[in-house]
Amino acid sequence: MARGVMLMSGGIDSPVAMHYLLRQGHELLAVHMDNRPFTDETPLEKVVDHLTVLRQRYAQPIPLYLVPHGSTQITLMRETDRHVGCVLCRRFMWRSAERIAEREGASFLVTGESLGQVASQTLSNMRSATASVHLPIVRPLIGLDKQEIEAVAKSIGTYAISTRPGVCCQAV
Repeated sequence: MARGVMLMSGGIDSPVAMHYLLRQGHELLAVHMDNRPFTDETPLEKVVDHLTVLRQRYAQPIPLYLVPHGSTQITLMRETDRHVGCVLCRRFMWRSAERIAEREGASFLVTGESLGQVASQTLSNMRSATASVHLPIVRPLIGLDKQEIEAVAKSIGTYAISTRPGVCCQAV
């Protein structure tokens, strides 16, 4: 099976997306964008715990890459219009993930995005955010609604981790 790079946020969606691809036999590497100082360490702790659950479930290693992202967000906040900042931030995340994929011999990128759940997940914003990457992007949850995703998260043991209290990104 193919090797991919998965963007992991600490939320409900990304471990579910990873679960679907691991279940199909794909080898995945995880990338977490460290948004401090715009968040606390909770998102990283959640990602580590999600990976522990998925590693045990699928009996395979899943390397984690931590990418410092706070300074990029500071620059975006200072130098761009806040209406495009989120899209530019996501574009940077995709390009970082693609660089890791190229270095690690991965052939695709993965995200837990589902269509229209939040402003960054409109077709227009998804297209803008990914316009600068060349690898294919797999979105296993694209047509699922929030209730379907939450049901899978509960069944694989990641929902309680995802919903622990913590500070989400405050950059926007």
